[in-house]
Amino acid sequence: MEVFPVNQYDPLMPGILMAIVAVVHVFLAQFAVGGGMLLCYFQWLAMTGRCPNARLFVHGYFKWLVLISFVAGAVTGVGIWFTAIQVSAPTIGEMIRNFHWIWATEYLFFLLEIFAGYLFYRYHRNISDAACLKLLGMYAFAAWMSLFLINGIISWQLTPGGWIDDHWIVAGFFNPTFWPSLFFRTIVALTLAGLVACIVVNTMTKLDQEEKRTLINYAAHLLVPMVLMPILGGWFMLAMPEDSRGWITGGSPAMTLFMNISVGASLAIGGYAFIGMFLQKLYINGATATLLLMLAFGATAGGEFVREGSRKPYSIRYWMYSNGIFPDEVAQMRKDGCLANDPYPLTEGTKVAGEITTRGAKVFRRQCAVCHTVVGINGVTDLTKTWDEEQMRMNFAKLQHTKPFMPPFAGTPEELESLVRYLKWVEHGDDSAAEAPLDEEALANIQKWLDAAGTEPTSGLHQRSDVVMKGHR
Repeated sequence: MEVFPVNQYDPLMPGILMAIVAVVHVFLAQFAVGGGMLLCYFQWLAMTGRCPNARLFVHGYFKWLVLISFVAGAVTGVGIWFTAIQVSAPTIGEMIRNFHWIWATEYLFFLLEIFAGYLFYRYHRNISDAACLKLLGMYAFAAWMSLFLINGIISWQLTPGGWIDDHWIVAGFFNPTFWPSLFFRTIVALTLAGLVACIVVNTMTKLDQEEKRTLINYAAHLLVPMVLMPILGGWFMLAMPEDSRGWITGGSPAMTLFMNISVGASLAIGGYAFIGMFLQKLYINGATATLLLMLAFGATAGGEFVREGSRKPYSIRYWMYSNGIFPDEVAQMRKDGCLANDPYPLTEGTKVAGEITTRGAKVFRRQCAVCHTVVGINGVTDLTKTWDEEQMRMNFAKLQHTKPFMPPFAGTPEELESLVRYLKWVEHGDDSAAEAPLDEEALANIQKWLDAAGTEPTSGLHQRSDVVMKGHR
């Protein structure tokens, strides 16, 4: 059993911190993928004489692409790794352990993307149109291959597919949601590139409005594939596990809300782009294009929230819970405790009343801190404020039944009682009550509730319990 510390950022929820970095990076990275495709298209338009001003656009647009994807994209990419390791090192460890060669291959494509992009940026005015197209094609291909490879790993977290049975990397990579997710993300990438292109065109002071309209109409061609989004979204939902689909279709109000935000924003963008920009060939100014891009950011944020949240109670579906504990470890932790192999002290400055609340704070860090704060956003003390101690003991012991999107409590009755004492102490500050000797009757009741709840989650495991309980190592 490997134990990693979880850094707490109260009152900011660790998941929120991760989401902020991840959404920004995904938005920028998908723009970089679509930007390469758009540049190839516009370079071809210039070479074939279909749009004389396309060459001017390519030379100007690429500066934006470099600044956004090479600089901001790279910084937020490193930020994702740093933040993810702080928040959920076990998840990152499993991803690297199983897909290290794919990560390495993706890094090579990223280097190719940087190499081709730099050569174009440095020499595009000194080489032929054909050479420019080759460099842009190389850039676009490398960027899309990065998306291809990372998509396989990310979608594996939700639908590991046949990997669960034999750990065959191909089965995990080409999992049930791989293709719909890949096609959907590719269309999102084209959409973002097209919208940014509309903003850039409006900054080109050398062109009159009619010339700008022509470029915008060509950029709108990249938005047309959005008509396929409902089909791909339906395909993705059908490939999801049944209970995950249930979370986003009403089972979890938060996930349903974000799902509706994503769908609504996408419909607004798609409808305006297809009817107004493509069919009616409308000219849009920079403000309108920026508004559409902001809606696209909202759709991206909503979609990423749904993708992450729909895995609950897992971090890796059927394989690892969101708190980094493996399903086959729960039963043993019920006997030995979740702190038996936890060597990490509490961080300096953590307030406790004594030995019992110290143990409770460590239990919170081990089992709750990935998704919750003590006091703050999604704070447990606020969520349990109306529960008395007896209710808290029972609800924690039967956690996977109380909250089906949460994993089972993995610890001894003494650890659960320590957690209850710690949370009540944070709320009320009563040192004597928090550090009073443990009550044997309360411990017996906790054990009874733990036994009644069992060690399996109520969400999803019924489909894979024969596999995950065999052991993760």
